Amino acid sequence: MSKDIIVGLDIGTTKICALVGKIQPGNVLEIIGVGTYPSHGLRKGVVINIDDTVESIQKAVEKAEEMAGCEINAVYIGIAGGHIKSFNSEGAIPLKHKEITKKDIDRVIEAASAISIPMDREIIQTVVQEYIVDDQDGIVNPLGMSGVRLGARVHIITAAVTSAQNIIKCANRAGLDVCDIILQAIASSDAVLSNEEKQGNIILIDLGGGTTDMAVFSRGAVRHTFVLPLGGNNLTYDLSVGLKTSEKEAEEIKKKYGCGCVELASEEENIEVVGIAGKRSRRISKRTIAEILEPRVEEIFSLLYEDLIRSNVDVNLNRGVVITGGSAKLEGIVEVAERIFGVPVRIGYPKGITGISEVINDPMYSTAVGLVKYGAREGRKKKKFRIRDTNIFSRIINTMKKWFSEVF
Repeated sequence: MSKDIIVGLDIGTTKICALVGKIQPGNVLEIIGVGTYPSHGLRKGVVINIDDTVESIQKAVEKAEEMAGCEINAVYIGIAGGHIKSFNSEGAIPLKHKEITKKDIDRVIEAASAISIPMDREIIQTVVQEYIVDDQDGIVNPLGMSGVRLGARVHIITAAVTSAQNIIKCANRAGLDVCDIILQAIASSDAVLSNEEKQGNIILIDLGGGTTDMAVFSRGAVRHTFVLPLGGNNLTYDLSVGLKTSEKEAEEIKKKYGCGCVELASEEENIEVVGIAGKRSRRISKRTIAEILEPRVEEIFSLLYEDLIRSNVDVNLNRGVVITGGSAKLEGIVEVAERIFGVPVRIGYPKGITGISEVINDPMYSTAVGLVKYGAREGRKKKKFRIRDTNIFSRIINTMKKWFSEVF
């Protein structure tokens, strides 16, 4: 695979999406291939059947290879799931020289990330929020500046070791190397938010099938992230129970006639619902569907808002809320979110790409687009996950070896 080819692999609960991007002259990112396949083997973002997950990944990648006309052997993967936990940390180091070097920046990030976490958890991503030189904070890039002390504030995202290992293992068994793992909400933000929006206070909500991911941005950096183990599949299940029909039929009804806000649903518009276990079909109103869906939509946004309040981050959301992900297309979802958060809300579509953009101009592709953009931006930097490294603990061993070599 050419070094100019970047592949994002969105391993979701309802679908696997492989997106192929190519870096053209002038650093223009062109999408040249996409492949999707129903996701089998995951529940709420966590692998529960490796063989089924591997097969789904292979099918999606094969479709993307066919469209792009290239072989795929390395990917950037998005991760989600209720096991994801995140928090903020900070650290500081004395400066040996008057001018801050790249080595100093690496050292202070390492110092800020040197926190104690349980053995069953692994740091999968560290996002720098800002640097502090002496008493001056809010610095984006301290390289070349003068000072006697350098500090850093970072946002640390951790995952259950086994869950991260299983994601990597599935990709490897599908014949893929994992370049890096990125939280889905952060990846999606690269696709749908502008740098100007991130400079204000804004929330990105990625409403997927098995989970709903939230990322809060302020002054250009991630201030808080949260993964809620509820999503579009819960809406489908509620419809299935409420309408006494199969989940397959409920999913189709949700996509075609679903509405998450009762005020917007018509009492006169009726649809036919196929019965189960030999029961006759019957007609119900679109308003009845909304009456089933709205409580769950309200619950999801209410739980996100409650977490936002608990996080103690700045909630003066002058840039509002952006909702993306496959379930973001549900009618009425904006109105309910505005009711809960009390700020303007819009649906986020992928942007900043060329090529087959008309094909992927859909919120369901936001994570995959964000992964490709992340890979294009960070690809030349040090990779976090070594090729074929299915044992994350080996990274800890390698770090310890480095410590001993420095000491002795």
